[in-house]
Amino acid sequence: MRKIGIGLIGTGFMGKSHAMAWRAAASFSGDVQPVLVSVADIDGAAAERAAAQFGFQRWTSQWQDLIEDPEIDVISITSPNRFHAEQSLAAIAAGKHVHCEKPLAPNSETAERMARAAAEAGVVTQVGFNYVKNPLLKLAKQMIANGELGEITGFRGIHAEDFMASPELPWSWRLDPSGGAGAVADLGSHILGMARFLLGPISGMFADLDTVVKARPEKAGSATMKAVEVDDIARLTVKFARGCSGQIEANWVASGHKMQLGFEVTGSKGALIFNQERFNELQFFRNTDTESRNGFTTIVAGPDHAPYGLFCPAPGHQIGFNDLKTIEMLEFIQSIMQGKAQGPDFQEAWEIQKLVDAALRSSRERSWVTP
Repeated sequence: MRKIGIGLIGTGFMGKSHAMAWRAAASFSGDVQPVLVSVADIDGAAAERAAAQFGFQRWTSQWQDLIEDPEIDVISITSPNRFHAEQSLAAIAAGKHVHCEKPLAPNSETAERMARAAAEAGVVTQVGFNYVKNPLLKLAKQMIANGELGEITGFRGIHAEDFMASPELPWSWRLDPSGGAGAVADLGSHILGMARFLLGPISGMFADLDTVVKARPEKAGSATMKAVEVDDIARLTVKFARGCSGQIEANWVASGHKMQLGFEVTGSKGALIFNQERFNELQFFRNTDTESRNGFTTIVAGPDHAPYGLFCPAPGHQIGFNDLKTIEMLEFIQSIMQGKAQGPDFQEAWEIQKLVDAALRSSRERSWVTP
């Protein structure tokens, strides 16, 4: 059995998700066994706790230790955005495969440099757009490609959450402009990536970005306010290279929404509706139905939608967020073994970052732009 050594950078929300996914992937990966070698966090105590909780062989407070560790083949990066480039490029230079959370970089120029470095080094990369790993999203993509919706006429997409809604929430790394844009990068990259996954390249856009909360407490309980320089809401009108148009929104101050990542695709023969808050369901409408019997049909996730069956033998029992992350890591292992990306990889993340940059430029110039 071949073993692949894993080094994890970061122990926050996504760090824990990565650790659980790598552990779970070991149950399904056949002749390839991911081994949790080491975990790094600037907070050494957090790294030590994560090592004990998830079964890493060792821990460190210096991420560079993972790059230099000969037993580590894969670097899994879940650090704040502004560190992604430095850590990824160091791992690539050391000949290690890299999984990095999104957004890949603060701008498309840096993302391009990362993608080119990975290609030249011959390492396999993956970026954490795990929502497109949903078996029902793959079904939706297949249905669109097969022509079941006919000619595509429109797309409406949204990623809205409320974790930044309170103006009392203190300034944090998410608002640091050195890490890139705000909601349009953090949430928008997901729905932009999903739009590309389903319908292909976006050839033009007009964007309106808005900062709703202009200043936040410098830290919890502080009366000192710090200006917010990134967007809270992004509204985009887009044109797809295939010919249809659409609207996309990214919003992290959407009170009441915890995970409204969804889309509606309309076509000449039917439509699809999806919402991540009920991500084991896909709504399908066929306009061949008689008027007295028309309406959306609910497609419920089950073993017929691979790889759902790895997790549960019964339809309708549902898979969860961390299962999507496990699927992501399983496909990454397959990519490493095959020597080619299944995506989304650094190249695709660069394409998505071009769209984020285009949104910033369009909003600033108040004009249509080509990514």
